[in-house]
Formats: sequence, structure tokens, C-alpha cells
Amino acid sequence: MLVILGPTASGKTKLAIEVAKRINGAVISADSRQVYRDMDIGTGKDLDDYGDIPHFLIDIRNAGETYHVAQYQDDFHQALQTLQQQRKQPILCGGTGLYIQSVLQPFEYSFVPVDPILRHTLDPLSTDTLLQTLHALPIPSGFHADTRTRKRLIRAIEIATWCLHHPTPAKSHPRITAQLFGVNPPLELRRQRITERLQQRLENGLLTEVQTLLDRGIPPEKLLYYGLEYNYATQYLRGEFDYDVFFARLNTAIHRFAKRQMTYFRKMEKDGLKIHWLPLKTIQEMADEVVRNFNK
Repeated sequence: MLVILGPTASGKTKLAIEVAKRINGAVISADSRQVYRDMDIGTGKDLDDYGDIPHFLIDIRNAGETYHVAQYQDDFHQALQTLQQQRKQPILCGGTGLYIQSVLQPFEYSFVPVDPILRHTLDPLSTDTLLQTLHALPIPSGFHADTRTRKRLIRAIEIATWCLHHPTPAKSHPRITAQLFGVNPPLELRRQRITERLQQRLENGLLTEVQTLLDRGIPPEKLLYYGLEYNYATQYLRGEFDYDVFFARLNTAIHRFAKRQMTYFRKMEKDGLKIHWLPLKTIQEMADEVVRNFNK
């Protein structure tokens, strides 16, 4: 399988589409927010760009629903099977490193469901207390707890707690062999693209999109959960700050998000996934390099 990844505003989707045109390919999205219907502008779906290139795992859940990595693994393998039957080259493309890694190096415990009540109980606790809580629990076989952040520490406790009362199912998905290509523009260019794209999305109706979701009865808390554009736009529409503050805070948050994406991609490399980072050129030139090196 071919994988094209990169931070937000890097041009990875345009590259994946260009490559797909050349190798009878189809794109499987690896974006944790593009799965939701009617969240188009804020997630940058740009569906018109695909033309006649088939795409999967976009608009597969209703806005307001919750979607997690175990569901993504199942949906990915269904899409992959469809493409194999159609004899098309699958191209996994996105910026959600967790989703990409979950299908290349399957997480054995990603199926464990979220426990909102437990998380509500754990959230006020200090990091030291959370670590003590985790160490007091029996650790499931083969589970390696990631305690580098509070969020991951809480997830580790959630998994260990769930496994106290439930049997572990057998593995259901095969490992995937893949070549990974990364797009990472220079920092200043990335920053410029992010700010210009945010301005364009606002001009294209981002605030109207979010207001429409609120008017449909989707709880504000859900939109806050989706983060970035939906988080800050919801706060702005509720009158929590003025437009200039809204734009500045959201713009800063997207820049920080791109940095976190790159940090995760570096983690993937440390975990043994080799990424061929493409030098910045035109989309056509980068597509040439991908096609030239794929299956080499």
C-alpha cells in the first residue's frame, strides 16, 4: 500500500490525487474529522478536487457522533478489501498519524471503548495520582502503556480497567505492508499557508457551517470536542470573545496542531515506520518522485 502523510496545509491530498491519476489509484482518508458529514469547510474536505478519483472514509458518520480509532481500523479494512476487489491501488492519505499507525502497526487494545464516567473521575487527578492509579492495576498481556501525556495516561488506565472485566478478543486484522511518503513544507511556508487557508475558509462560510450544526441541535460540547475550527467558532458564536480574538486564537491553535502532527510522525519513525520525506517541489514533480520510488 502507498501512504502519503503530512501536517495540515502541506498539500498531501492534492499530491495523493495526482498520484492516484497515474497508478489507477483510490484514496482512503486518514483524517479523524473528515469522517463526519456536514463538517466540510472546517475539515477541508475539498471533495471537488477528487474529480473521478474514488475516495473512502469521508462522510461516513453524522456530525455529533463519536468516532474512535478501533472503528477506523474496521472501516479501513472494509475499504481496502473493496479496492482489492476492484484492482485499484490503495493510497492512504491524511494527517491523523494515530489512524495511519493503527492500520500499519495495529494497536491490540484500540478496541477498548471510551468510558466517559471513568474519564470524568480521572480528569481532576494530578499526574502523580494517575500514575499511582495505573501502577495499582494489573497490566494486560502485551499492553505497553504510554504515559507521556495526561491524555494517554488516562487512556492507559481506561484500557487496564476495562480489561479487568472483559476478555480480550483475538486479533482480527492482518498487518499491512506499505511505503510511506511525507510532505512537510518549510516552517514559514507552512505558517503562511495555514493563515491564508483559515482566511479563505472563513470567507467560504465556516461560521455559517458551525451555526447550522448548532441550529440542528448538535450540542456545543460536541463541537468543542471536535477541536480547532469547530471549537473556536462555537465559542465565538456563543459570544465568548470578539472576532479578532477568535481569529488569532484559532490561527495559533492550528499552527500548534501542525507542530503536534509532525511530532507524531517522528514518533512513527522511532516506532519503525520509515517515511520518505519529499523535497518541496510542484505537485507534479513530487508525484513523479512518488511514482518513481513506489515499489522500488
